[in-house]
Formats: sequence, structure tokens, C-alpha cells
Amino acid sequence: MYERAYEVASHFLLAQGEKHIAPYGNGHINDTFCVSVETGAARPVRYILQKVNRYVFPDPEGVIENIERVTAYLRGVIESEGGDPTRETLTLVESVDGGHSYTDADNQLWRVYLFIEDTISRDLPDTPELFALSGAAFGRFQRQLGGFDASTLHESIHDFHNTPARYRQLEDAVRRNDAGRLGEVGPELAFCMERGEETGTLLRARAAGEIPLRVTHNDTKLNNVLLDAATGRGVCVIDLDTVMPGLAAYDFGDSIRFGANTAAEDERDLTKVSLSLPMFEAFVKGYLSEAGAALCARERELLPMGAKLMTLECGMRFLADHLNGDKYFKVHREGHNLDRARTQFALVADMEKKWDAMMEIVKNA
Repeated sequence: MYERAYEVASHFLLAQGEKHIAPYGNGHINDTFCVSVETGAARPVRYILQKVNRYVFPDPEGVIENIERVTAYLRGVIESEGGDPTRETLTLVESVDGGHSYTDADNQLWRVYLFIEDTISRDLPDTPELFALSGAAFGRFQRQLGGFDASTLHESIHDFHNTPARYRQLEDAVRRNDAGRLGEVGPELAFCMERGEETGTLLRARAAGEIPLRVTHNDTKLNNVLLDAATGRGVCVIDLDTVMPGLAAYDFGDSIRFGANTAAEDERDLTKVSLSLPMFEAFVKGYLSEAGAALCARERELLPMGAKLMTLECGMRFLADHLNGDKYFKVHREGHNLDRARTQFALVADMEKKWDAMMEIVKNA
């Protein structure tokens, strides 16, 4: 892989000098490397080199095109706001043939980004203040892309946040029962069935013209926000592979699902699982401080529903994979995906108990 990475790097217009390439980060989808070029300056010029996973993204050319168009638009907005586009959005490096990608002899697509120096990333939003910074970064991302025609983007992963479609996939997994585990998941299936009609809430609002189609990130975890190493402020939203048409509630909801849960995603002791209202409020305030004016009243009203449905959807995906024999999500113990599903459903149940408080927080933000 190292030899391949060096060969691939030669197909991009990098700085001249001795190159050093090493694995970088802890991502689970793409193969990622840091390329350091010694140019004689005080510090090397660095780049991020990535091989795009064709299994997860069957149309990597479409992914690259989405990133090209979204980052070009963001650069214009950032410049108009007096910001630094080389620091506040990703910059694709040109290949020697004039594009922004290179396909190797094994038909694997590679790309290169400028490295954004003097930034850090954090895996977990362990304080309300940090979660608010994450909210502000994703809210700014939403606001800055408010004028972009989302319908022109490719769908990176088909039906990724189509919650009714995820419900149908669960029903299909029940019918097939490939792993013979149907008898052990009765309460979990009943939980989903009781909320089956609710899965279409966001899409019905979109179909009725109540909320607009938006450019959505679809992986709004804190570790996809680079933070300024000196100030701690959110600098740049990264990992744009899943940028595609969607709804604002998707990005908001997935952030809450991940960051406002008081327990780990696979916690077995469900008494530890709850929605932290202080964390929820912190994210809401950060997010709406940037995105608030760009959202319509109905979008704001549906933000708690986004949190609930993204959590329910994730639980249904874990449960379906458990029934299918753990084919999609990696497991590290027997029943791991079932544990994950139960955690998500416990979080949904707690959201329902705190629903009035969630709605009030959004209303008053």
C-alpha cells in the first residue's frame, strides 16, 4: 500500500521536494495517508491522500463531483464573509491531468486535499461548550450552503436517511430471518412497529412543501469538525463524502443521537442511557446561532423530530443487521448489533419522555 501511495502521489500537483507518506487518522471507510513534502522551508508542506472506498461509495466519481461543487461554492461564500477559504473549507488538489482525482490500475479512485495546519480534532463532545462549538460549525455549514441548489448533487448513498425505507429494510430482514434470530427480538420489533407511521414525518413535510431540500453533510460527528489549535473554535467541516441532498433535521438529529446520549452507543446497561438536556440545549444554541436565520419556522419546529427519527433509524439499521447475520456493521461480541439497537431505542424512549422540554429549548433558542 505504501508503494502504491507514493506512486499515486506522483499523479497530483504537489510541492516539489522529498516526500514522506504515512497512515493518518482513525477513519474506518477510506484509506488515508499524510504526505509531507520537504521543500527547504521551516515546516514541510502537507497533504491528505485518500483512496475512496468503492464498496461504500459505488460512484466515487459522483462523490468527487459533489465535493468539487460544494467546496467551490463555499469558497465564494467564505471569501464574501472575509474568511480564509483555504482554511475554512476543504481544498482538492489538482491532478496532473487537470482533474481532482486519479484512478489507479486496480480501478481505485484517489484524491488529495491540502492539509489544514494548526488544527485539532476531538472524538467526543464531553462538555456542553465543546458540543456547542460543533453545533455552530454544522450550523454555519448549513447557512453557508443555503443558496446552493441541493437537487443538483449526486446521492452518494441511496436512501441513506430515508427512514421509511430503513423501516422497510427491517421488515425485509424479519421476513428473511437469515440468522435465525427472530425469536429473541420481539420487544425491539414491537417498539419499531409502534412508531412505523412516524418514520415518514420528515418526508411528508418535504412532500407537502413545508420544508426545503438542503445540502446535508450526513455524518455530523464532532470529529468531522477541525478545531483551531489555539482558540478551540470550529474552523472547518471535513469528511464531505456523504454530502448530498437531504433535510436540515437529518444533520441536526444525527449530531444529537451521537453527542447528547449519556451512554456509549453499545451500552448494555440501559439505565445509563438517556438524553442529556444540557447537551441538547448546548448544541441547539450553537447550531441555531449560525443556521437559525437560514431555516424556516417549520424546519426549526421539526429539529427534535430529526433527533428522534435519526436515532430510531440507526436502531432499526442495527436491528436489521443483527437479523441478517451482522453483515454490515462490524461486531466485537455475540449480540453486539442487538445491544446497539437496544441503546438507540432506549434513547428514543427517553426523548419521548423529554419531548416537551426539547421542543421548548428549540422554541426559545
